[in-house]
Amino acid sequence: MRPLMIFAAGLGTRMRPLTNDRPKPLVQVAGQTLLDRALDLGRAAGCAPIAVNTHYLGHQIRDHLAGQDVAISDEPQVILDTGGGLRQALPLLGPGPVMTLNPDVVWTGPNPLAALQDAWRDDMDALLALVPLSRAVARLGTGDFAMDAQGRISRQGDYVYAGAQIIRPELLADIPDQVFSLNRLWDLMIARGRAFGMVHPGGWCDVGRPEAIELAQGMLADARV
Repeated sequence: MRPLMIFAAGLGTRMRPLTNDRPKPLVQVAGQTLLDRALDLGRAAGCAPIAVNTHYLGHQIRDHLAGQDVAISDEPQVILDTGGGLRQALPLLGPGPVMTLNPDVVWTGPNPLAALQDAWRDDMDALLALVPLSRAVARLGTGDFAMDAQGRISRQGDYVYAGAQIIRPELLADIPDQVFSLNRLWDLMIARGRAFGMVHPGGWCDVGRPEAIELAQGMLADARV
C-alpha cells in the first residue's frame, strides 16, 4: 500500500473555454470527471492515503470530494508546481516512496499504479510510467525520455512521461525554491543512475485540450469492444 498524490492545482489554460467555470480535473470524459477517474485508479491499486492539491477554483474540488477519504493540500496564494506541491503535501502522505498521478490523462489496459508497485525495486529513486511517442494520443511535441536495456531513463528520447510514477521524496529537501517542477528531482535521480521507466502497454490519451476529449472517449469505447 503506497500513498498517492494527485496533482489538481493547475489553471487548465489549454482546456479553455471548458475551464472558464471549473477546474480541469472536474472536466468530464465519457460521463466521469478526470479527477474521479484518477481516484478510481488509486483506490483500485490499493493506494492510501490519497492527497489532492488545489488552487484554481479549489472550492469546487473540495466540494466534490466532501465526505470522501481524500486529504486536501490547498495552495491558495501560489501554485507550487509539481515539486513544490508534492513537498507541501508530504505531511499528509507519510514517509517513504510516494506515488503521483496527473488526472488529465485517460488510460486503458492494466492499472498503471498497480503495475508501478509491482515493478518497484529498492535500487530505484523513481519509476516513471512511459508510453512511446507513437502511441501517445493527443500528445503535442516531442518525447521526454530515452530508456536503456536495464530500464534506466535519460533525457531526450521517444518515450513520453505518462503522468504516473513512484518517487522517493527525500531529495525534495535539497531544493531551496518554493515553486519548482519534479523535473528538478528527476534530473538529480538520472544523474545518480537511479531513475527508471516502465512502458504502459495499454492505451493512453493526453486530455489537455478540449479536442482531446473526443479522442479519449473513442479510445475508451474501442477498449470496451
